[in-house]
Amino acid sequence: MKVRHLLLSLALLPIGTAIAAEPAGGAPGPIVTPVMTKALPEYPGKEVLVLNVEYPPGGADPIHRHDAHGFVYVLEGSIVMGVQGGKEVTLKPGEAFHEGPQDLHTVGRNASKTEPAKFVVFLLKDAGKPAVLPPK
Repeated sequence: MKVRHLLLSLALLPIGTAIAAEPAGGAPGPIVTPVMTKALPEYPGKEVLVLNVEYPPGGADPIHRHDAHGFVYVLEGSIVMGVQGGKEVTLKPGEAFHEGPQDLHTVGRNASKTEPAKFVVFLLKDAGKPAVLPPK
């Protein structure tokens, strides 16, 4: 399933409804492809959600949070990530980023206006909780 908007895609997953604002400045939203959701029996009530994400050229995420540990691994292109109170980082293929359950994801965008960027997201979260939540 390919969906042009992260929030719409996540809302269609059986993990719950996602709520957040549109990306700033009319930037195109990401293309999100769910890869798998896996319960973790050794950690009752927890699951891992794996997503493949592509930012189109100039693409961005809205400000949001996850209430989960989120791990981003860049496959192709270059992305800019940041959480409130932290420094923005530009990541290239083979580099990773983490955001914690209390972090507000304030920056998520393609570093390029001309080339796409692709990355994988692993979310360690409470089973059945929405993957994306609005800012507090």
